[in-house]
This record gives sequence, C-alpha cells and structure tokens, in this order.
Amino acid sequence: MDAKFQALQRNFMDKDYQEFEDTEENKLTCMSIANDYLSLEEKYINPLINLLERIPGFNMAAFTATFKHHKDEVADDIFDMLLTFRDFLAFKEMFLDYGAEKEG
Repeated sequence: MDAKFQALQRNFMDKDYQEFEDTEENKLTCMSIANDYLSLEEKYINPLINLLERIPGFNMAAFTATFKHHKDEVADDIFDMLLTFRDFLAFKEMFLDYGAEKEG
C-alpha cells in the first residue's frame, strides 16, 4: 500500500467515520459509504494493477472469495485492505477502528 493510497483512504475515512456505530444495526448511509469506498477500488486499485487487462474475464468478487481461503499466504495488511472492498463487516470494522484511534 503506497503513501498515495493510504492518504486517499485516510481522507475518505475522515469524512464519514462518525457514521459508524458498534451495533448490529447499520445506518443506511453506511451502505452508501461502502459503495463509495468500492469506487476507490475501481478508480485506484484496478488501474494500478491492470488485472482486467492482464487476466481476461477477471472478476474481483471471485478473486476475493478465493483469496479468503489463502489468507495465510498473503501479508496481513494487504489481505485486510483487499477484504474491506468486498466484505461489509471488514469495511465497518476498519471504520470503527479508525474512529476509536482518531478519538483515542
């Protein structure tokens, strides 16, 4: 994860981290925020690694599902970052951790 992406991610979370609560119920705005975050993947991650050009028929959702089965073979920070794009609970946890850290 390069510094540019980390700054982009922090700026994104700064804007909306207060919308997330550590409850089972989620605000409707949280799903909208998750969809906006997914657009970061489309705008930043996919072009960066050009998977669609390198692998015909590449599907990020299928990749993520397979990826979960090989967690032990991937660096934790990369695994966690990729998981936040496809797993709402991981995404929510990222925001909750960020909010706790921010309000320390």
